[in-house]
Amino acid sequence: MYRAFYSLSGEPFSKGIAPENCFSSRNWSEAKARLQYLVKARGIGVLVGEPGSGKTFALRSLAAGLNPALYRVIYLPLSTGTVMDFYRGLAGGLGEEPKFRKIDLFEQIQRSVLNLFQEKKSTPVFILDEMHLASPKFLLDLSILFNFSMDSLNPFVFVLSGLPFLLNRLGLSQTQSLAQRVVMRYKMEPLERDEVKDRTPPEAGRSQSYPVHRVGYRGHRFQLPGLAENGEQSCRHRSYAWRSAQGVSCG
Repeated sequence: MYRAFYSLSGEPFSKGIAPENCFSSRNWSEAKARLQYLVKARGIGVLVGEPGSGKTFALRSLAAGLNPALYRVIYLPLSTGTVMDFYRGLAGGLGEEPKFRKIDLFEQIQRSVLNLFQEKKSTPVFILDEMHLASPKFLLDLSILFNFSMDSLNPFVFVLSGLPFLLNRLGLSQTQSLAQRVVMRYKMEPLERDEVKDRTPPEAGRSQSYPVHRVGYRGHRFQLPGLAENGEQSCRHRSYAWRSAQGVSCG
């Protein structure tokens, strides 16, 4: 009913928003630039943030923006199955029939990565989510698995994503060999106050706020009573300015 009342073409705060319709906050613009740099430089990157900060959307946008002829994206969350299941998922994502023994599986993954990069001219892009659940031993294994030509070659893009304390895990002495090879790290931050504040129409030289942008891309072009100054304050306080929570509290 509210969609008809406000002349909206769809749910304005749905999770399935396309990257091209994303609100370009300062935080999102920086995260996008960092990920684009990682793709160009190749190697290992770390993206962390609190739940609802936009990590998964950033990763989804990264994958959607890559040319499938030049990049092969393999997305795996650590929360599914055992560590060996995770390694088998990597091999399967590369188009291999996973080996049984760990040492054979590692060799199979490395050989497949090199074949994609050198023979097929396609860069594997590994997006590993929920990595704050990883043990130091597992992170050490990843350092070994993604060491090519005595660490002189990076034939891959490797994104570790998770909650902020993943950075603490990487600070441990056991994981230094992996941490020292990270070429990009970024922590997703909340929306800033002026990015939540209601400005309809936008103030001179300023873009629309996040709530106004989200209802605007669904067709609404007029000021919403619920997003007046008091509503904006309530919206921000209830959601702590995280994107996902903004959609719940303002929607």
